[in-house]
Formats: sequence, C-alpha cells, structure tokens
Amino acid sequence: MCRLPTLFVSHGAPDFALEPGLAGPRLTTLGRALPRPEAVLVVSPHWTTPTPRVSTAERPETLHDFGGFDPALYRLAYPACGHAVLAQRALERLNDAGWSARADPHRGLDHGAWVPLLHLFPDADVPVVQVSLPSGLDARRAWDLGHALAALPDDGVLIVGSGSLTHNLAEFPGRHAADAAYVAAFAAWVREAVEQGDSARLLRALDDAPAARRAHPTPEHFWPLLVAAGAADGGAGSAPAMVIEGGIAHGMLAMDAYAFGWPGERAA
Repeated sequence: MCRLPTLFVSHGAPDFALEPGLAGPRLTTLGRALPRPEAVLVVSPHWTTPTPRVSTAERPETLHDFGGFDPALYRLAYPACGHAVLAQRALERLNDAGWSARADPHRGLDHGAWVPLLHLFPDADVPVVQVSLPSGLDARRAWDLGHALAALPDDGVLIVGSGSLTHNLAEFPGRHAADAAYVAAFAAWVREAVEQGDSARLLRALDDAPAARRAHPTPEHFWPLLVAAGAADGGAGSAPAMVIEGGIAHGMLAMDAYAFGWPGERAA
C-alpha cells in the first residue's frame, strides 16, 4: 500500500456545505484523485479538549454546532461510520508520544470535520475518526501532535487537518463583501512557505507573516495546518506539497488547501 498524503483543508463557514464556491469542487476532484483511504483521521478546532480525545463511536453523529444559518443546513447529515481499529492505532501512537490520549465513545463529527468531508468524499463511504485539538498548543506542539500520527498514512489513513487559512470572525462582513487585501497577503505568504517546503517558516507564520494577528486573532484555526504538515513524511521540509486554491469566501476566509506528500500537479 502506498503512503497517503496528509491534507490541510480550510473548512470555511458552515454554509460551505451548501455553497461550495471554488474550493468545494476542487476538494471533490482531489478526493477522486487520491488512492482510496482505509479511513480518514480528522483534527478540527471545533473539538478542543485539555488532552487529546479520540472518537470511537461506531456511527458518529453529524453535529450541527452552529446557529443562524439556512434551515437546509440543519437537515444535512454525513453518515460515515467510525473505525475502531484506526481509533485504537491513534490512541496508541498518541500515548506512545506522551500525549495522554483518551477514547471518547460518544463524540460525533463537528462541522469542521463533516463539512469538508462532504466535498472530499460526498458518498460518506470512507470511515472517519476524529481526534480533538488539545488546548494550549503552540506552533511546535501542534507540529508534534501531527508527528505523533505520522506512521498512519503508511497504513492507508488519510490525515486531514481541518482549520482555516484565515479566521477573523469579528470582520465577517457578509457574502458579497470585497476580498480583504490582508487575507490575500497572508495566504500568499503561507503558500510560498508550503511550496518551498520551508517548515521553519511555517512554524513562525503567526509571528512573521503579514497581518498574521489580524488573520488569526486566536490561533486554533491555524494549528491544523501544522498538524497536517507535521504528520507528513519527513515534515513539510522534505515532502512535496500541492496547493489547492480555494479563493476567498465572505471577503475574509481564505479557502486554500494543501496536500503534503502528494506529487500530483497543483490545482490552478
């Protein structure tokens, strides 16, 4: 079995499920191009716990953990099954690395997990296990969390860090707002680091990138990018990375995705 890449996806607002824009079809194309995974392991900032939790539900519930959106959004479900073997592997890997991980048999899939998976694997026919994002991370610890899981892609597991390339909801302006210039500047800086395989630059992004604190007033939506990069074979510094351009949603949510360790041609 060939090693799978690791992905970072920008999951946008919950209505990304209904309004795929530029990013949705490109994620679907990517999902079709990838070797079929045995299962998906997803890390989302919408499940944060003091130490990692691993979902072990046989049929994880679709969580509608948001309010004020189109009623049609609350009728959507993502009925993927869980994967007990992967959950156990993830627990073992995390605990071997000193993370004090615990199983959670009740946790469902939050919108940071199921919304992008709705585009990647629309038939919900790939099992899904979610791992919580530990609170109190810094850049290095986020990378280390991914590194603890780095052996799983060799076993056919697709690791997905689901966050947002930019995430300043205080500036959420409405669907027809013009794209904010700082969003494009931050996204371009990070893209260059990804394309150059510059892991040190990625680790410094929230300190050095233009408008970093405006793009991420709090860092939790950026950490899944570092989780995905840390889980790549050898890290972002040695793994080829493909950029999946997703445009900008709502004027302030950069929607790019990255595939670390995937030699496919870049999605223009």
